[in-house]
Parts: sequence; structure tokens; C-alpha cells
Amino acid sequence: MNINPSTQHHQDARELETHAHDQTVALGRAMGRRMNRGLVLLLFGDLGSGKTAFAQGLARGLEVPPSFTVTSPTYTLVNEYPGRLPFSHVDLYRLPTPVDPDEIGLLDLFSEGGIVAVEWAQRLHPADRPACRMDLFFTVTGDNDRSIRIIAYGLDPSDLLNDIDV
Repeated sequence: MNINPSTQHHQDARELETHAHDQTVALGRAMGRRMNRGLVLLLFGDLGSGKTAFAQGLARGLEVPPSFTVTSPTYTLVNEYPGRLPFSHVDLYRLPTPVDPDEIGLLDLFSEGGIVAVEWAQRLHPADRPACRMDLFFTVTGDNDRSIRIIAYGLDPSDLLNDIDV
């Protein structure tokens, strides 16, 4: 498996490339294994860019039991899963912009201490994004290739961004 770190553009950022769906899942799994406290991850990217694949891996890294199928909660808005840390997978695709996070219960999720991954996070107004979070920008760069830029806000980036072993 080959995930190549690119040059860093921001001191709290890292850019990775994946070359297969399984590598995007593996990146999520590797990050999930390193998580030891609540964290919000905001996932940005077009349809098919790897957001859900990453969330599936994240769930496995958080030890969500294999009996739970992790799918994008496009129609239910939030899927919650048990694991080493509680995992909430949110999809804002079908909601109008900007989303009121309090109206749909996101502020409660953000403060509950579990891991929250929000797909289509661009639908949140920047002022409604938690100060302590990770933003992940997924870009399709080829048929199976993805560029994933990860920026940490209010975190020690070495917690999750350095030495990711996939």
C-alpha cells in the first residue's frame, strides 16, 4: 500500500495521496486507531471523492463492530455507531446552505466527546465550525487517485497527522 505524503503547505497541515479506494479506507482506519478523545472531522469534497470511504475506515479504526455496515447517512442525516469511542457519521448533502447546526442537533454532537465526521461540511457556516477540529479536503486527481489535505485547528498536529502508518 502506498500513501505518499506531499510537501506541507501549512504547519498544522498534511497532504496525502491515495491510489485506490482501499487506501482511502486504510487512511481513515489508521487515523481512527490513533484517536483517544473526542474530535470533530469536517469532510469537504465532491461526490465520489472518498469522504465515505474515509469514514468507513475511520469507523473500523474506532473499533466499530464489523456487524455494523457504515454507509453515508444521506437520508437519515446522522448514523451513530458504538466503538472504542462513540462515532457519529453526519451527511449534510441534502440540506440547504447554510445549515443551522443547533436546529439539527450538531452542536450537541460536537460537545458529546465522541468522534464526529461531517460530510459536505461546506454547508456549515464557517462561524459554526468548532474551533478544535480537523478539516479534510478530498480531491479526485485520477480514476482511483485522491489528494487529501488535512488541516488541524486547535490541536497538536503530531497527535494524528505525523507518522501515519497505513
